[in-house]
Amino acid sequence: MFQILIVEDDKNTRKLMEAVLKENGYYPIPAKDGMEALRLLDTCHIDLVIMDIMLPGLDGYELTRQLRETHFSLPILMVTAKQLPEDKKKGFIVGTDDYMIKPVDEEEMILRIKALLRRAQIVNEHRITLGPVVLDYDALTVSRGSEVQTLPRKEFYLLYKLLSYPGKIFTRVQLMDEIWGMESESDDNTINVHVNRLRRRFEGYPEFSIETIRGLGYKAVKNI
Repeated sequence: MFQILIVEDDKNTRKLMEAVLKENGYYPIPAKDGMEALRLLDTCHIDLVIMDIMLPGLDGYELTRQLRETHFSLPILMVTAKQLPEDKKKGFIVGTDDYMIKPVDEEEMILRIKALLRRAQIVNEHRITLGPVVLDYDALTVSRGSEVQTLPRKEFYLLYKLLSYPGKIFTRVQLMDEIWGMESESDDNTINVHVNRLRRRFEGYPEFSIETIRGLGYKAVKNI
């Protein structure tokens, strides 16, 4: 079960988030301020943090900055009443992964949490090996023997995601959500273009292929 730290000073909001997370199969861990959050992060395994910005003492911006400076790479979702563009930009600059405005839509919050956890899972698996083919997440490379190709970031992430779950069908919406983000202005055709580029790039690789599932999306097939 994923453990999610809720950093929120408003007791009612915190209790509501706890209830919503429990209903959706997550284990919530509450913290009323940034300092308590830091103590919990030192003593508990946390998979994702939901935090308000306007916290007593250590605010959400500073808490996020400190986590990133100490190399905490876990996903952070800011949920706040601060809705000006500069507030949102500051959140991303200090290191948040996503940003929602209060009052939040509970279903949308759960969808964003799922997407952040899936992206974190991709990042934590640094290498995929298919016979002589090796995908190196850190280097964005696909190598086969002495041949090494460095892919554009989104192209690599798409291939890595598909090959992480061979045989699993992903819809275009799922792939857009996880790789481009829920707020991306790109459309479904972006996925088609990237899949076609990958097919051309690796048409000489018999170890895997990307198949179109009509009306649904795509899946990767391991041929070894």
